[in-house]
Amino acid sequence: MTTAHSGSGDLQRALDLLWGMKEAPKRGPKPGLTLERVVATAVDVADDEGLDAVSMRRVATELGVGTMSLYRYVPGKTELLELMLDHVQAFPPDVDADEFRRRGWRTVMETTGRGVWEMYLAHPWLLQVSQARPLLGPNGVAGLDVALSGLEGLRLTDRERMGVVVALDGFVSGSARTYLQGLEAAKRTGISDEEFWQAQGPYLDKAMRSGNFPSLARLSPETFDATGVELFEFGLQRILDGFAVLIDAAAERADTDVETDTGGGDGAGDCR
Repeated sequence: MTTAHSGSGDLQRALDLLWGMKEAPKRGPKPGLTLERVVATAVDVADDEGLDAVSMRRVATELGVGTMSLYRYVPGKTELLELMLDHVQAFPPDVDADEFRRRGWRTVMETTGRGVWEMYLAHPWLLQVSQARPLLGPNGVAGLDVALSGLEGLRLTDRERMGVVVALDGFVSGSARTYLQGLEAAKRTGISDEEFWQAQGPYLDKAMRSGNFPSLARLSPETFDATGVELFEFGLQRILDGFAVLIDAAAERADTDVETDTGGGDGAGDCR
């Protein structure tokens, strides 16, 4: 369920904070307190208890300072959310972005897809935030730049390269949402997935024997044994296969354009 919206607060103040344009307080309320620490603490609260648990008062309590002290660093929860979103998009410290850029396009897209999947699993509250109109901060822009760089030199148009990245992100976020909602349902109801499907078993067995659903009835018993992670990996490879078709078509299109510009090279275009 969506409970928050990126890009809905004071855009200028949020962007100033994201890009380091706002001057830090001359004197902090507590030695060592920084904007980065405030944001990291808010992310920890969201990770542990969900986005609804994040408030200026709660973050201040975790930091051991008065609530008003936080307003020296961030105007409010809406702007804090923008900083949290960009914070979790940071490249892992052990990843060399420049080296990553030099890998083949499929490796870059596959690694990017898995990285986004792991980000959602580490921070499930992200799926509660509508990012239809996201504010782009330095970490988000850096990640987008690296993903796009993996598609350079493939004769794709700029629109096609961006389309590939958007399609990959849409697949990963949708898969993560379904997977995490399943985990949450088991936790919320106290009924495991196994118990949930066992309860439906007698009804489904009767439906299959009715002859009204022949395609389903012919499926093997292990058809539905795949885990959410396995389904994600299957889908990831298939979407990458689809990108490969697009990339091959773009190369053929470019080669055809070159042949047309040079007259085909077979004399067919010679004047008589």
